[in-house]
Amino acid sequence: MCHVLENDVKTDLLQLFSRCHARRMKKRLLAAGVAGCLHLSIVGFAQDKGYWRAESNTANQITGDIVISDSKITLNFLSYSLAPIRKLTQAEAGAAFDVDSNAAGGGNLYRLSIPADKKFLHHNTLCGSEETQWIATYVQDRTLHVAMFSGSNMPVLTAEALSSSNEVCGIFGYAH
Repeated sequence: MCHVLENDVKTDLLQLFSRCHARRMKKRLLAAGVAGCLHLSIVGFAQDKGYWRAESNTANQITGDIVISDSKITLNFLSYSLAPIRKLTQAEAGAAFDVDSNAAGGGNLYRLSIPADKKFLHHNTLCGSEETQWIATYVQDRTLHVAMFSGSNMPVLTAEALSSSNEVCGIFGYAH
């Protein structure tokens, strides 16, 4: 009985594969591979989550390496709750981080609370005597740009508003 069943399965598989032409299969596999790569690039696009190595002078002097997850940010081995607020527009990213607003990338605005008296590397604080309440992130290639803000109002991310704001605590750079 098993031998008959095995033969039926073999026959069915041979019939199935005999309908597959090598050129058509090659085209289908190539199309599936391209679609998979596009999907992964879209899913991974502008992903600020994960471990980031301090790259800029300010990041090396104040925060050190950081880790961002869905609900928290870790700076200098201390974790703080992080609440996603909204996506940044390309114009906002260009104004906040002096990046090409036409280049591929994406960012987010988060709400958080880091006490003013919290000391980080080299006894530095993030916002002087003010509580850090907002963080904007922008990922371009393998670089993460981070801006931190004080103040209870959501930061206005235009070149004009940022140039006259006293709530910008610092701009930090990180790499994957």
